[in-house]
Order: sequence, then C-alpha cells, then structure tokens
Amino acid sequence: MKLDQHIFLIGFMGCGKSTCAACLCRMTGAEQIEMDQEIVKRQGMEITEIFRVHGEEYFRDLETDLIKEIGNMEPMVVSCGGGTVLREENVALMKAAGRIVLLTAEPETVFDRVKGSADRPVLNGNMNLSYIKELMEARRPRYEAAADAAVATDGRTAEEICEEILEQRKEGSHGAR
Repeated sequence: MKLDQHIFLIGFMGCGKSTCAACLCRMTGAEQIEMDQEIVKRQGMEITEIFRVHGEEYFRDLETDLIKEIGNMEPMVVSCGGGTVLREENVALMKAAGRIVLLTAEPETVFDRVKGSADRPVLNGNMNLSYIKELMEARRPRYEAAADAAVATDGRTAEEICEEILEQRKEGSHGAR
C-alpha cells in the first residue's frame, strides 16, 4: 500500500513511534524520518546538549522548521518527538501535510521502555513512574486534540499496530479517541 500523504506518529516517549515507523515503512515502501535523529544530525549535537546549550524553545523551533520541510517532500512516515504537538503551529502543519496518529501506552509500559535511556532530556533527574504519569497526563489533551486516530500499543506487536493504522487510513476512519 503506497502512501498518498504523510503519516505523523505522535505520542509520549516510549510509546513505540520509532518501532512502528520502521514497520510502516517496511509495509508501505515509504521513507522514514525520525525527527529527533534528523535534528541531532543537522545540529551536530545530542538533544540533551541542544537543550542545555540553546534551551527548549530553540529545539522546538528546529522541530517546526523540519515539519515545514517535510510538508514539501514525498509522503513518508514521520516519527515525531514527544513534545512536537506542544506547538499549535506544528499540529496545523502536520494536518495540512498528512494524517496524525497518536500511539498510546500505559505509564508503566512507558517507564519500562525508557528507564535505561540517558537521552530523554525531559526526564533527566525525573526517571520515575510518578513523574512519567504526571507528564503523560499533562500532555494527554494536546495529543488527543492533535490526533486523527489513536492506537494503543501495550502488549501488541509492531505489525499488529501498523495493520490497524493502515486499515484506519484505508477506511478513512478517525479511530477511537
């Protein structure tokens, strides 16, 4: 199934965006872009360093610029950073260029997936379940408002998740919210 528009995967860190993006690319033949990795490559420094040296606002500007570029490219699967939807401008740009799919997971699943990672600047010094729950809940309304569809990832394979994403797209369904 060839993509006729971008698929933007959004959601909290550890919800499976990168894994599902790679799977969707295998299933559709589309290209993949990992927004965080692309920004790291272009800036020549890790995200934690970008935050430390330039601040979060600078990083969010880089995200917005990248989304603008992606909008002018051939349809691809885009794995967005966890905070990409915090800017309304980003959401509008993504909606204009494609479909936004929210991947969800329970806080315990997220914690289990990210607990060994040192490259999650938002969690630096707060790598614990209660902080993750609090931040997920704070961001939930933004994710849900931005999403055209939502897919739960807990206890499912990437293939199962991606089949659901593609089926929703084919049917023009907006999925459960």
